[in-house]
Amino acid sequence: MPVPRRVVLASGLAGLAATAIPATAETAAAELADMGSPFEHFAQLRRVMIQTDNLIGPRHVLPALRQHLISLAARRRAARGADAVGLLALETRYEELAGWVAQDMGDERTAHGHTAKALDASHITGDTDLTAYILARKAQLAVDTGHPADALGLAAAARRTARSGSRLEVIAVLHGAHAHAVLGEAGEAHRAYDTALSLLGRADSDGVWGSWLDTAYVNTARARSLAALGGYEQAAAGFDNAIAVLPPAYRRDRGVYLARAARAHAGTGNMSLAARIGGQAVGIAAETGSARIFGQLDRLDQALIPTAGEDGVAEFRASLDRIVLHPA
Repeated sequence: MPVPRRVVLASGLAGLAATAIPATAETAAAELADMGSPFEHFAQLRRVMIQTDNLIGPRHVLPALRQHLISLAARRRAARGADAVGLLALETRYEELAGWVAQDMGDERTAHGHTAKALDASHITGDTDLTAYILARKAQLAVDTGHPADALGLAAAARRTARSGSRLEVIAVLHGAHAHAVLGEAGEAHRAYDTALSLLGRADSDGVWGSWLDTAYVNTARARSLAALGGYEQAAAGFDNAIAVLPPAYRRDRGVYLARAARAHAGTGNMSLAARIGGQAVGIAAETGSARIFGQLDRLDQALIPTAGEDGVAEFRASLDRIVLHPA
């Protein structure tokens, strides 16, 4: 979800990624000359960056991630045989992660570029699980950037590619479900979520793909779709439940859920509660620079304009004004 045009981070979010110039391939090769196990090194770096992204969001992670991609590509090009294939598979995961982080920053063009590279590389590796996952990510990116019809086709392709009975199949169905919701197809969306829950109940325990999937995750995804369909009361309850059980390490996701919950409560007409919950998301938005949080807070800000006199509304809008600029 791009940051709305009228909202710009006062700290200069838009320029943060551009200010960190990735290392050149020559520099990367020199830095890696004495590396013992490049695969384990880069795999560990990726795990650390995922944890860091969960805690502080994308704006500090993306520049480092892109620098490591340069280094990883240099090492992969110098390798041969099974080592080269293994490093390419890892590079593919890096490209996918870079696409996700760029999407969370609101940089749609960069997100599409990294995700497309990941899909191309996944075909070269011959890893169909990897291909299925990235097709599902492309479906997610499509619906979140305003192309739900494209997302339906990508989600269907991801499901065809996924192994039957795998959690990858569930992931594909979930992204298709939200695309139906955004298109206003309530019946199809709810049937897809029911299918996802049924598949999840029978799915194998993939060690890599979708280990985080559980019933609570599916219900939270459904809450987002309910909001898109105008079912604000159910959506608000779903987000409130998700926030209550979210681990502290998922700081950025907490901000996303808070902002979505606030929007849902505003949809029910409870503007004071919406403003209070939205206020909790403002600080996380400032810390992380997540465009997904800012996008929801901007919509909440607009929804609260007619009720400026209600409890908490002025405080929320003032706190948002402190971290954003509103260009004329």
